[in-house]
Parts: sequence; structure tokens; C-alpha cells
Amino acid sequence: MRVRLFGQYVHVSIAALAAIEALIFFVSMVLAYRVRFDHWMPLAASSKNTLWFCAIVFGAANLISVLAFGLYSSRQRARTAGVFVRLVAAICAAGVVTAAVFYTVPDLWLGRGVLALSSLFSLVGAGLCRGVFARMMDESLFKRRVLVYGVGQRTAAISGLRRRSDRRGFEIVGFVQPDGESIAVPPERILDGGVGILELCSRLDVHEIVVAMEDRRRGFPILGLLECRLAGIEVTELLTFLERETGRVRIDVLNPSWMIFGDGFRRDPLRLFSSRALDLVASVVLVILSLPVMVLTMLAIKLEDGWHAPMFYGQARVGLGGQTFTVLKFRSMRTDAERDGQAQWAQKSDPRVTKVGAVIRKLRIDELPQIFNVLAGHMSFVGPRPERPQFVAELAQKIPYYVQRHCVKPGITGWAQLCYPYGSSEQDALEKLQYDLYYIKNNTLLFDLAILVQTAEVVFMGKGAR
Repeated sequence: MRVRLFGQYVHVSIAALAAIEALIFFVSMVLAYRVRFDHWMPLAASSKNTLWFCAIVFGAANLISVLAFGLYSSRQRARTAGVFVRLVAAICAAGVVTAAVFYTVPDLWLGRGVLALSSLFSLVGAGLCRGVFARMMDESLFKRRVLVYGVGQRTAAISGLRRRSDRRGFEIVGFVQPDGESIAVPPERILDGGVGILELCSRLDVHEIVVAMEDRRRGFPILGLLECRLAGIEVTELLTFLERETGRVRIDVLNPSWMIFGDGFRRDPLRLFSSRALDLVASVVLVILSLPVMVLTMLAIKLEDGWHAPMFYGQARVGLGGQTFTVLKFRSMRTDAERDGQAQWAQKSDPRVTKVGAVIRKLRIDELPQIFNVLAGHMSFVGPRPERPQFVAELAQKIPYYVQRHCVKPGITGWAQLCYPYGSSEQDALEKLQYDLYYIKNNTLLFDLAILVQTAEVVFMGKGAR
């Protein structure tokens, strides 16, 4: 079972874990104050609310930091050691942020001892919580029992889901065969629909019916599905179900009418204004914070390749409405990387990458000059990654709906970058397009902020860099 938060469908078990850990982070500061000063509250009446406010700030900083390091992601595949490293890094980062807030507002300062103890208690509490949660939580309690109406090739989009994160929110109780539809699922999983859909759902305690018929024009069970809907059983279209469970729009079952008549895909003036405001504020802040890093990067490129070598690399990319613009990056490859003028996909351990380039690509520092593309209005902070015109021309001919990704501005980071590793082939482009369409359909200001926060894991953990 999933709930929708900030434009994303979040599994209930993850939401429950986040709520429990938020309480742990809050209580950790109150407990630390008790240990440090041997009483639960400040003695002065005027200071009693200070502790509560400090605990809220500390709890919020930890919650956002843990989210930023990917520890509330259903796609997190790190093992126990990896999770622990991320948890330590997240709580340390939250401690730094909290200290900065307390330094900025001196009236909130409770002492270094309280903050250090709070971080220690948070680490121990969150670690124990995750250990107990992993051992005792029965995810089947949160799974929706799903009945699939259809047995043809379209059902492969559900039965073929292999990733645990995609199957985390549901379990299939069986399939019902519409009249005359050819079978493409294991026969033993086909249920007897002769008793009626509602009766079958009652027997099997079904929460949701997914309609995956090959041809709805023949024998669509409108009365049976209406009875189920009125009885409180959800009835969902196949593509909508896959979008919710996988966080992407499946191209293989997509039809234009779903995009035209479905929810989402809106670009109202308020959304455009909020997107541009976020871009401008984030750009100015990031330029100020990253200026020392950019100066050191420029110096390192000059030292490696000579003072006459270019520091930046401009490359044509396709942006909003199919318009071409020049994206700006720190040069991470040799100056003769494409001496024949032919566009090439970047490969793993690409021999064209310089020594400095290997470092700045790993840390995503080479992307920093794109901030000036954002300021110029060619890009947003969040959106589909812009591709080169040569690749776009090829991919648009081979991949359905590829040009639809150009209905929004391209971004420095995006939903596809969080969900899928670096792409360097047509198949990768197809997979990433499905995440891009999900973002375009569901994009909101809160979704953008959630993506920006989660991008921290990509940067600090070097995920997908080449």
C-alpha cells in the first residue's frame, strides 16, 4: 500500500519508519538535555519553550538529512554497512545544520554537550529502530491484495516486475480471463470468474482490481466493476497502477488518451512562477556556496592541461520546445575527445576523461557551471536531462513519445537521475524517458524540493557517475 506525498507514492511502511524516527530525533534532544543538566526543562519560565523549539529544529534537520541520503527510498539497495554509513553521515550533517541555526540565533543555543549527546542518541535510536523494523515488520500487513482482470500480453507489465521496490506495495491474488482473450500467464494462476467479480473479490479479500484487458471493446464487464467500486474495492487502469507502483510511466502500455484525459501534465501559470522562483533562489545560493569549489576546479584544470587549455566546455543541447541551447560545463575530457566531430555516448572508465575530469565527474562538480544556464532561463534545477541534438534526432525516431520530454525545461538533476543510473544507450534512454514522463505528469514545487534534497545522495555517494 502506498500513500501520495510531495508528488511521489510512498510505501506505508516507509512512511511509518519516517514517523517513528522523527519522534526519536525529537526525543533525543529532550533526553540529552535531561542527561546534561539533570532536569527535564530549563528552570527559567521564559526558556521552557526554547527546548521544544530546539528539539523541533533538530528533528526536522535530521529527518531531511536522512531523506537526502536516500534512507527513505524504496530503491535503496545498500546493505547493513552501507545503511549505517549513510545514517552516520546524515546525522553528522544534521548536527552541522542545527549548530549553524543555533549560532545564527544565539537564544536557541543549549550547549555543545547537548547537541553532541542528541546526535549520539539519534544515531543509536535510529539504528535500533531500523534493526527492529527490519526484523519484526511484516510488510504483508501493508500490501494491497490485487486481482488482475486480464490474462494477455499486457499483464506481463505486472507479472514481469522483478525489482523488490516495484513489488513492495502489492501482491497478486490471481488473474481473471475475459471472454476470448488468449492466455499469457501461468494457467494455475487463473481464477474462476464465473461466480462474479464481486463474489470472487469477497472470497479472496481483494483490495483492488487492475483492468489489463487486451481489448476493452469486447466484453468489458462494466456492471461487475461498478458493483465492486460501489462496494469499496478500488478499480484501477493498468497504466495508472504501474505508474503508482514503479514511479514511472510505462511506454509499452501507454496510449495517448491516458495522457490527454488523465490527471497531471498541467503547466499552469502559478506552477511556472514557482518553478522559476525556485530556480533563481537556488541558483544564487548555490553560486555563493560553490564559488570556492569552482575556483579550485578551474585552477586544477589549468595545472593539468596548461594555462592555454579551456576550462569550460560548451555543447549544444535540446531544451524547452525542441529549441537548441549551449550547455556549460567544466571540461572533464581531452580537448580532442571528439576529433571526428561525431557525438559519442560517455562510457564507463572512458579513456577520454582527464585525471581532474575523473574526480569532478565523480563528484558532479563538472555540472556546476550549468547554474548559469539556469539563471539564463535555458534550464531548471529539476527536469529531464538535456540531450544532444544528434541523439535526440535518432531517439525520437525509435522511441515513442520521446519528444514529449521537451514540454518542460531540462534540468541539472531530475527524477530519472535519482531512479536510474547513468544512461549511455538507446535502451537506457527508453528507461529514463519513463521516469521523465512520470515527473512531467506529477511535477509540483514540493516534488521539485524532494528531488533536490534526495540528489544529495547522488552527489555524496557518487551514484551513477562516469
